[in-house]
Amino acid sequence: MANENKRDYYEVLGVAKDASEADIKRAYRKMAAQYHPDVNHEPGAEERFKEINEANEVLSDADKRARYDQFGFAGVDPNYAGAGGGGSPFGGFGDFGDLGDIFGSFFGGGTRRRSANAPQRGEDVMARVELTFEDAAFGTEREISASRIENCDRCGGSGAAEGTKAQTCHRCGGRGTVRTQQNFMGMVMQSDSACPECRGTGKIIPNPCNRCKGKGKIRKSFKTMVKFPAGIDDGQTVRVPGEGSVGMNGGPNGNILIAVQVKRHPVFTRQGQSVYVEMPISFSQAALGAEIEVPTIDGRVRYTIGEGTQTGTTFRLKGKGIPYVNSSSRGDEFVTVVVETPTKLSKEQKELLHKFETAAGDQSHPKRKKFFDLFK
Repeated sequence: MANENKRDYYEVLGVAKDASEADIKRAYRKMAAQYHPDVNHEPGAEERFKEINEANEVLSDADKRARYDQFGFAGVDPNYAGAGGGGSPFGGFGDFGDLGDIFGSFFGGGTRRRSANAPQRGEDVMARVELTFEDAAFGTEREISASRIENCDRCGGSGAAEGTKAQTCHRCGGRGTVRTQQNFMGMVMQSDSACPECRGTGKIIPNPCNRCKGKGKIRKSFKTMVKFPAGIDDGQTVRVPGEGSVGMNGGPNGNILIAVQVKRHPVFTRQGQSVYVEMPISFSQAALGAEIEVPTIDGRVRYTIGEGTQTGTTFRLKGKGIPYVNSSSRGDEFVTVVVETPTKLSKEQKELLHKFETAAGDQSHPKRKKFFDLFK
């Protein structure tokens, strides 16, 4: 990404400058899942994904974040030209590489940048899965399809063609970095930068593998079975450790991060571990009381409602809600009854209701009587 096009890392992740580590981690996972090339094929998504990863690499590292907060891009990118970027306090004097090297050189030796041959963790693989309400409640196992970076199966990850091998870079001696010196106001400044000959790898590959073009890595599609625990909710993420892209230079593999979407249920709604349902009952059931069948995620159960039950009355079925993740405990189900007014009445039914209304009087409708008494 060109220096002049760089955006502020906090702006890239959409977090405030005082954001906590958890805020940064949450923002990164959300945006990485949205723009990962495996799930987003829109133009510019891959570049956006790289920008998000670059911002996370700096802001998730306490040392890098501190340097970035103090010096901007010049504090974390040795190739960043401070003039015009506004990141370096020495922008008007040209590019002096990593500021840690500049200040360290006052005391001799400078600060060495991380070797390109150092172990690096592989990137995380993002995926999505849609579960039914019941599968999320009771847990399930699903096959997930995605792609990840793996060692080339032809060269074994060396990048060299069969029968050949990589050679140590003659310019940097295999270190991957070269040291340069610059004069600044009568002082000699030393800085380390990536070797231009081997691009920081410390190795030259005269005969690259024709499968991976010398990279040693290829992207491959894969499938794996993943268990989703009982009680998982919409918007949560399941992490499968060590099954992501292969690490570099012996570094650990990345993880698989699976974003969960839960389908709507036609009867039940969920808030946390609680289940809610609206249950229609008849006028006579509400007035006389009745034993009714109530749907739960375990099946139907019988429940007795009392005489004179009103619309909006809610009762609780303990332990009939969603299980807590990795626990034997469960939430509750809350049932709200709705008295259904009868429609399409026959002439005989209407006459019976008129007789009932006359016989019942105000004594059977205390709320209605109280309402009209307020106007007297």
